[in-house]
Amino acid sequence: MTAPLRLRLDLAALADNWRSLARMSGRASCGAAIKANGYGLGAETVARRLADVGCRDFFVATWAEAERLAPLGLPNVSVLHGIRDEDMTLARAGVARPVLNTPAQMARWRECGGGACDVMVDTGINRLGIAPDSVVGLADGLRIETLMSHLACADEDHPLNAEQCAAFTALRGGTGAVRMSLANSAGIALGSAYHFDLTRPGLALYGGEPRHEFAGVIRQVVFPEAQILQRRTVRAGDTVGYNATWSARRDTEVAILNLGYADGYRRAFSNCGSAGSGKLPVIGRVSMDLLAIDVSMASDLVEGDWVTMDYALPAAAEASGVSQYELLTGLGRRFQRP
Repeated sequence: MTAPLRLRLDLAALADNWRSLARMSGRASCGAAIKANGYGLGAETVARRLADVGCRDFFVATWAEAERLAPLGLPNVSVLHGIRDEDMTLARAGVARPVLNTPAQMARWRECGGGACDVMVDTGINRLGIAPDSVVGLADGLRIETLMSHLACADEDHPLNAEQCAAFTALRGGTGAVRMSLANSAGIALGSAYHFDLTRPGLALYGGEPRHEFAGVIRQVVFPEAQILQRRTVRAGDTVGYNATWSARRDTEVAILNLGYADGYRRAFSNCGSAGSGKLPVIGRVSMDLLAIDVSMASDLVEGDWVTMDYALPAAAEASGVSQYELLTGLGRRFQRP
């Protein structure tokens, strides 16, 4: 059955974004974060396209995500959340490499003779990772492919960026790691000192712009499309939607779309979102499964037609006050994906 919602993906733009990020990464290899189902767009689809254009390093959050990608035969997949006891069977099967985040995980992997691994060092984000002053000793007996850390403030000019970079640089050569990796999407724009051997972009691959340096470089990838369920005339003075937040100043042609906040089109777009390149404004409150747009400028649109929502991530985030990351990963299951 065809869903009344679909995500149109510009896979050529996805490939171009990766190429642009690879160029910006200089001598470093450029990987791809495809966790959270490829940031909501479909991990298998995203991974295939990126592998086709040369990406060789992929990052997921959990072993369940890695297992779903196993049939693709991707060259290198790393599981960012490490290994629990419950993950050992799958991890030992070679589906992916664990990114070890705690002394207990490092001991667990060493004791089972698990082979190649990655290790996360906490240089200041105080999230996952080993303390820099203890990682060298804990690394004994491990085959570390990639030593990595994660920037806390790369999307802004913050002194912690340089502090983290210096702390990570000080570990060079101390753990026997084949490669070092620090930069996410925003970190790539901070310059060559942050690139090390491998970069790990996520948001920018999918059309997000975490820093101003990406404007004009990164292309939009995802285009949410919804079907018109009804076209109606709202008379002057009448209201649309819950709490009557929009009133018609004149007789207005309105289309009701099969899209709402249950699908990830956030309530924050009420009276400020749009479709059709700004020509069709969202009017009234976004409901759970429905929203209304003013189609007075589109006399040809009828019931059953498809409408493309304006969803360029930087502009959508500015309009809604919702982060680009949430707008992307929150796109719901009812969307038909390629």
